[in-house]
Amino acid sequence: MTDKPTSRPTKAIPSSRLSRVTRLGTLAGKIATSVVTQGAGQLLKGEKPVLSSLLLTPKNIGNIADQLATMRGAAMKLGQLISMDAGDFLPPELAVILGRLREDADPMPKTQLIETLAASWGENWQASLLYFSFAPVAAASIGQVHKAITMDGKMLAVKVQYPGVKKSIDSDVDNVASLIKLTGLVPKSLNISPLLSEAKLQLHQEADYQREATMLMRYRSYLEDNSYFVIPATYPPLTSDTVLAMDYIEAVDLDILQSEPQAVRDKLMTALMALFFNEVFNFKLLQSDPNLANYKYKSETQQIVLLDFGATREVPDAIAVHYQALLNSAAGNNEEEMRRAAMAIGLIDDSHSEAQVTAVINIGMEACEAIRSDEPYDFGNSDLVTRLHDKGMALTMEHNFWHTPPADALFIHRKLGGLFLLAKRLGARVDMRKAAAPWLEANNA
Repeated sequence: MTDKPTSRPTKAIPSSRLSRVTRLGTLAGKIATSVVTQGAGQLLKGEKPVLSSLLLTPKNIGNIADQLATMRGAAMKLGQLISMDAGDFLPPELAVILGRLREDADPMPKTQLIETLAASWGENWQASLLYFSFAPVAAASIGQVHKAITMDGKMLAVKVQYPGVKKSIDSDVDNVASLIKLTGLVPKSLNISPLLSEAKLQLHQEADYQREATMLMRYRSYLEDNSYFVIPATYPPLTSDTVLAMDYIEAVDLDILQSEPQAVRDKLMTALMALFFNEVFNFKLLQSDPNLANYKYKSETQQIVLLDFGATREVPDAIAVHYQALLNSAAGNNEEEMRRAAMAIGLIDDSHSEAQVTAVINIGMEACEAIRSDEPYDFGNSDLVTRLHDKGMALTMEHNFWHTPPADALFIHRKLGGLFLLAKRLGARVDMRKAAAPWLEANNA
């Protein structure tokens, strides 16, 4: 984790349900006023107003993004969960909002921070530490991170949860979903209810820092003998439901890897891909958020630091079995086996037409083309991500395929998609068949 204090202006986080609902109500009012004003102006000019164009003006888009970022919590996180693929398959207007929400959140004021820590550590908490940096080194949707030093000289990264986030999750999700539906940013035919329920569940888990501490230590135990990765240990004396204390690890942003030699980039990206397969098939524990901020780089040891285990999910045994079948069907280029595996997972079902099923299988085969390569796959010079985007858009637009797969599948795909984007960004060459070898059948290895 790098000691890079945020420079954003501080804004108090609305901590009560009423204040958060009021914020969203005010936002909806601003949008409605904008629609009426601009619509009237167009009518006076003899033009027929189009509701979608009135709703999705640059000003309204900016207002939505800024308000959700100020509220943090579920209000900020929901859009990211809806996108699942960083917004690549959604309208450009929503991509703009998601881009703002993927940035660092606005940090909370010092007075609010002190009150929050006092509620967790007691009124005299400052006297028990040798040092505490009030300027956060990072600020995200659920909490912000501060640097601290204990009296015995131990350096810590302390993640402090924003006040009111946990108790407002359900109402935030419902209210923001209503707002997004109002603006027409997702098709009316798409049933996002299962995804909203999953978003609430995940957000409640992410807001439980004791759970995250448990997941962090469990994940850390799986990688004790892995020399490619570093994971901080928790510091139980200062950890609570809303404050998570852990080792402070000196590291830099992962982008610095772009300046490393090709062999280093290839080695570490291959290790990340192998880690993904281990997560799904061996650990049965998936750190499902592919946000680049969750990775740091220790250049002196050429290791990747793994952070943020709030979004860690357990992978059901059945899902792991079916995805191993899917992996082998892709490696063997067997469309019939892929169809069976996709049906078992829930990526397709009996309601889909043959054309829709064929389109899904074609996308699946193309997405896994690297596993069929006899040499390291060059992600840097591949247009795979673009091709998958185009085929995904064609599937939804031409084949009317608005289908929400099971949440486990969505999060697995989201993580793998994030790794593909990272490999592209680093210009890495990865032997995917070698990375997946322990889970490939003899004829596919």
